[in-house]
Amino acid sequence: MSQQSRRLQSIPDPDGPSGSRDNGGDRARVDILQGALPSVEDVERVAAVFRLMGDPGRVRILATLLEAGEVCVHDLASVSGQSESSVSQALRLMRAHRVVETRRAGRVVFYRLGDSHVRMLLDMAITHASHSPAITATPATTDPPTDPTHQEPS
Repeated sequence: MSQQSRRLQSIPDPDGPSGSRDNGGDRARVDILQGALPSVEDVERVAAVFRLMGDPGRVRILATLLEAGEVCVHDLASVSGQSESSVSQALRLMRAHRVVETRRAGRVVFYRLGDSHVRMLLDMAITHASHSPAITATPATTDPPTDPTHQEPS
């Protein structure tokens, strides 16, 4: 258990036996919680990693690397159904964020997941997605719903 987790567990529950919650909040509790947050830089880095993993094409690339270990761009493109150019661009971005690493063998570059943290994060995300379907599986539309009983005046 991390030091940060232990600190958060020691924060008294405002609805616990010591009293009830009021609308003013508990300033001491808020201060402790704010102090337990990661640094602004760490929050930005975490958000960047999640943005990288927010693209279905990149997730297919990462899932392939999770399964296969090392794979060249050509094979990644074939497996993921993307062009080699798209895969190369995605890999450059992921390499810049240290999500993937490379190994060169002559003229061929092989890619692999950056480290065990990336593997664990990806594996957990895939497991979570398979066990926790989204509330809505269809994307929201920007068009307002149509009501056949309501006619707009012409």
